[in-house]
Amino acid sequence: MKNITVTALFLLLSTNAFACYDDKSLSIEDNFDNCLVEAEQGNAGCQYILGVMYRKGEGVAQDFKETVKWYTKAAEQGDAKAQSTLGIMYDHGRGVVQDYKNAHMWFNIAAANGNSKAVENREIIAKEMAPSQIKKAQDMARE
Repeated sequence: MKNITVTALFLLLSTNAFACYDDKSLSIEDNFDNCLVEAEQGNAGCQYILGVMYRKGEGVAQDFKETVKWYTKAAEQGDAKAQSTLGIMYDHGRGVVQDYKNAHMWFNIAAANGNSKAVENREIIAKEMAPSQIKKAQDMARE
């Protein structure tokens, strides 16, 4: 019974988080407008979706700075996918100056929130960093 309750709650939250993008009867531009309204009201799921839309150029012109803006808003609310993807943006220098410390920090936070891909990415990027940089990134993640 507990698993069913948890599953039902997850589905309810997932549906609410992505409702801004689920209406198949709307154009992608209209779905973008729906996401924007909900994202501006603080919906982390819609903030993440806006980041994806800007990253892919779906419904809007591709804009990595806007991608980072929306991923950051969602990441700061605890969205592990946004945290991990933000780490990738810092790793590759898309929309931000390439910064391994910030990438490692976001991967570390996402990993702590259960994102297994972030664990892998954190290990990969650590190979490019000096021990002092890793320590600084870990300190930043704790803050």
